[in-house]
Amino acid sequence: MVGIDIGSHSVKAVLLSEQHGMYRIEAAAVEPMPKGMIKDREIQDIEAVSRVIAKIRKQIPKTVKYAAVAISGASVITKIIYMDVSLSDSELESQIEIEADSLIPYPLDEVSLDFEKVSVNKADPSKVDVLLSAARTEHIEVRSHAVMDGGFEPKVMDVESYALSRAGLLCVSQLPEDAEDKVVAFVDVGAQITLISIVEGSKSLYTRDQVFGGEQFTNSIVSYYGKSFDESESAKITGQLPPNYTFEVLAPFQTALLQQIRRSIQMFLNTSEKDNIDYIILSGGTALITGLERLLIDELGVHSVIAKPLNELEIAPDLDTEEIEQIQPQLMIAIGLALRSFSECHI
Repeated sequence: MVGIDIGSHSVKAVLLSEQHGMYRIEAAAVEPMPKGMIKDREIQDIEAVSRVIAKIRKQIPKTVKYAAVAISGASVITKIIYMDVSLSDSELESQIEIEADSLIPYPLDEVSLDFEKVSVNKADPSKVDVLLSAARTEHIEVRSHAVMDGGFEPKVMDVESYALSRAGLLCVSQLPEDAEDKVVAFVDVGAQITLISIVEGSKSLYTRDQVFGGEQFTNSIVSYYGKSFDESESAKITGQLPPNYTFEVLAPFQTALLQQIRRSIQMFLNTSEKDNIDYIILSGGTALITGLERLLIDELGVHSVIAKPLNELEIAPDLDTEEIEQIQPQLMIAIGLALRSFSECHI
């Protein structure tokens, strides 16, 4: 399956293959999204989004028919619930459907549910921790239609924060050797949404979406220097801005982003038995802003790095390695979705 990350600023796609336990990027594509087509992670114009995906379709081998996509935002609910350890998957499914009415704040006929056993509960071995995910069916259908109209068959509908942490595990090698057993926060700063996914080993501990991203930075350039949005976006990427922009625009944005990350970490610590975050891995286009990881190290006292998933991936010889390496922090969710090709769907 090709992993397709439908973002508000662009659509990213990655196709992986696997040989002898090693993953290789066989294809990668990024296509810009017209402004306003995605708002707060919800598709506003299916036809416009499908046209962008159709451009992606032309860059992926014709033999690849299936796609893995994801949803996030307010329409997605994830919870850890506790069920009897002796229940089979089919019994769990029946029991969860019975109890979901009290867990989900939407009518059940408007919701799509899925679940996965995580582990036996440490406090009560007679119970198993079950990860429950629910989303408004209408949001799933909108994304599915956009993908189908773009030329793919949607095979998997994931949650963006889980795709992020799945790809994030490829980046743990960037951290000190003890990181595999430590609490790691993956922070993906997109154009409109910042995703936080906190894991310990391969276990998901906490996820959160925040409406905050690189567009705030671009809009500050628009208002401060009188440029158009497109001009500001280009200037942000190329660095062609007045010398004092560091103090006028960059520093206030960095401070606001730092506050968002600090608040999310504090909310996690308040609702868990953990005392601290050990490491942070930053991704998303906005993570490429110079000095962001240094800011987190200095202000939060947490070892932070920019995601480099290609450290653990081969690249097909016909691809432009340098180009993919430059954008690899932006490909994290697409890579996490592509990895679903090699793991069984739960139900």
